[in-house]
Amino acid sequence: MNAEVKIMRTAAETQFSDVLGALPALGATRDLRVRALSDFIAKGLPHRRVEEWKYTDLRALIREMPVLAKGADKAAIAEAKKSSLLAKIGAREITFVNGAFVAELSDLTAQEKGLSISMLADALKKDASVAPLLEKINPNKYDAVFALNTAALDAGIVIDVAPGAQITKPIHIRHIVTGTAPVSVFGRVLVKVGKKAQATIVQSHAGPDAVAYLTNTILQLSLGDDAELDIVRVQAEGDKAIHLSMMIGAIGEQSRFRSFALTTGAAVSRHTVPFAYAGKDARALLAGATLLRGRQHADVTLEVDHALPGGESRELFKTVLDDETRGVFQGFIIVRPDAQKTDGRMMSAALLLGEAAEMDNKPELEIFADDVQCAHGATTGALDDDLLFYLRARGIPKKEAESLLIQSFFGEAIETIENANIRNAVMIRASRWLEQRNLK
Repeated sequence: MNAEVKIMRTAAETQFSDVLGALPALGATRDLRVRALSDFIAKGLPHRRVEEWKYTDLRALIREMPVLAKGADKAAIAEAKKSSLLAKIGAREITFVNGAFVAELSDLTAQEKGLSISMLADALKKDASVAPLLEKINPNKYDAVFALNTAALDAGIVIDVAPGAQITKPIHIRHIVTGTAPVSVFGRVLVKVGKKAQATIVQSHAGPDAVAYLTNTILQLSLGDDAELDIVRVQAEGDKAIHLSMMIGAIGEQSRFRSFALTTGAAVSRHTVPFAYAGKDARALLAGATLLRGRQHADVTLEVDHALPGGESRELFKTVLDDETRGVFQGFIIVRPDAQKTDGRMMSAALLLGEAAEMDNKPELEIFADDVQCAHGATTGALDDDLLFYLRARGIPKKEAESLLIQSFFGEAIETIENANIRNAVMIRASRWLEQRNLK
């Protein structure tokens, strides 16, 4: 007798399936959404027995799905106007409130020569290459965050930089959640940078404290040959939020890519970066600073895939953990057989300020080529007592001395940001975390 195996779904998995399955799936995204939802129904939310999610058990952390956000009304827009997460960076702003594009808080006028910014629905109609890019992720690896985001695919934006264009003004994509009721918010940003073009993209996330909302955003990047792109992310969600995000990148021959991510918000956050070298002699720098307090949980997971010769990658991540927080860094560099002359180096460093704080570091290398230079390292420790004594012996109060050492620790990662205005704004955000710590 054959026993029938019945897959047991959690309440959240059932709600995601029912709510997203009831959304209209028309036009160019129909097949994408249907396939993504089918994958999610079959495999569900990841749990600790899934290797990539062993430290961040989404099945246990997400008990139910908050209602799907209905967009931005006048009250939401008025509240969003008060948000100034990154001020005075001289950027063109594109604003999404509760997942919906808000024209009055955005600037799409007078776009520079070679720059095209359009809504996802419009881009799908006029550019046949957009739909395949939206589905572009490792087809052999299921990811629940990507599946859910694709199943909910609706609002989004496409930034297209033409070959040879030099876009000197940064483009700031703001994701703002408002209100007092928990909601689920999804967003998709697609960035295409042509051959020998250059651009800087800033992406920020903000929302209210004491509201258990959920955000799921994906940033997809396609970088042409000999192009240059800088990405800066600031995640400052509310203290009860769950933040799930991905940055999926593919960079072309002799291209230069730099990214930085500051994480200070959300009760639980997971940022995943599947990153591929699609051309030889390309260079990439992936950096970040995570500052946690209370009982926050933050997970950064990277997968850097060197498939072609001459690639260079640098990963530098700093984590500061206060109180009862938990940080996770999973970094995986794979060097495939054809990727000779690869130079890959990865470093994760954690500073434990709280006795109950915990850091899980998991750096990995998988090398199938013989002419390479690769290394990885991970450190975890407390503040240096000798340096602290040195500062206090010169009349600096204890909390101020600690702040100087902490800022010096995470400042190394922030210094990788090329644009001075953006770098200063990010440092101000990080310094506010230190100020709040000193108020305890």
